[in-house]
Amino acid sequence: MRARAVAEARAWIGTPYVHQAAARAAGCDCLGLIRGIWRALYGAEPEAVPPYTPDWSEPARAEALWAAALRHLCPVAGAPQPGDVLLFRMRAGAVAKHLGLLSAGAPAPRFIHAYAGHGVVESTLSAPWARRVVAAFAFPEETI
Repeated sequence: MRARAVAEARAWIGTPYVHQAAARAAGCDCLGLIRGIWRALYGAEPEAVPPYTPDWSEPARAEALWAAALRHLCPVAGAPQPGDVLLFRMRAGAVAKHLGLLSAGAPAPRFIHAYAGHGVVESTLSAPWARRVVAAFAFPEETI
């Protein structure tokens, strides 16, 4: 499942960044990328995604993205592997609001994500990015 997830994520590279979108080559945000990978792996998405603002749930201090990941993905114990979904907290004390997919492990870890101003790219999981990772999840072997 992990190798299929990486292959699908790589097919999205170059997709423009569009907030709340989830269409390969047309536009997506970080959640839209993960939604697109889910559809490629399983078909229909597990739940409808309500509208959300770029600040996610920061004003309410609710971990909405983390809660959704826990509903549909499997928490990873130990080091994430290529194909796992990474959840990022962009600022200390802020809610987690960015997602990516680990595409390569050590010694040169990389991840694929949709990033405002850049679209879907494969980036080095450098120290500044790595220290923002707060959780990792695997796609289920079967849909939950």
